[in-house]
Amino acid sequence: MTAQESLQLITESFNKSRKDILRNSAKHFILWGTLLTAISLAIYLLWHFTGKPQWNFLWFAMPVIGYPFAALIGKNSVAIPQNEVSKMLGGVWSVFGAFAITLSAIAVFMVPMNITLIIVIILGLAECFSGVLLKNWPIIVAGFLLGIGGAVFALLVKSEAQLLIFTLSGVLLLVTGMIMKLQYK
Repeated sequence: MTAQESLQLITESFNKSRKDILRNSAKHFILWGTLLTAISLAIYLLWHFTGKPQWNFLWFAMPVIGYPFAALIGKNSVAIPQNEVSKMLGGVWSVFGAFAITLSAIAVFMVPMNITLIIVIILGLAECFSGVLLKNWPIIVAGFLLGIGGAVFALLVKSEAQLLIFTLSGVLLLVTGMIMKLQYK
């Protein structure tokens, strides 16, 4: 096999792996998008109608509900061999989750801050980084719109109405997942 043929084989193998990762990731984008939409909308409505911001503690239900469902989805998916891209992608979302949970706990128990602004920015960054790793423009654009648009929205809108940015973010993740699913049937 010539060097050119070897390089072409490696490129084809990488592209196939990337498409397999995108196909499987679509399910996770749909899951987390649906969960984000439902929980943010529930918290917004409960806070809006009761006037009690304590409903924000429901955010901590998101990982409790989401991680078991994600594990279930993972079990039912076709096994994809781990490679550097899939490891980096897992790392990006693990770091996002750790930052989101830790910063939320700090905001609740130690230092009040505009947690909506922070979470929406790091969520947009995580989605953009995922798109860059997977070389997928819809994911990059959705992440950029989510992070930048969400930051502007979080700065302009006050009170429980800020939660609607997460409802929109969930819809954006859901739509991105559906686009991925359609692209990589």
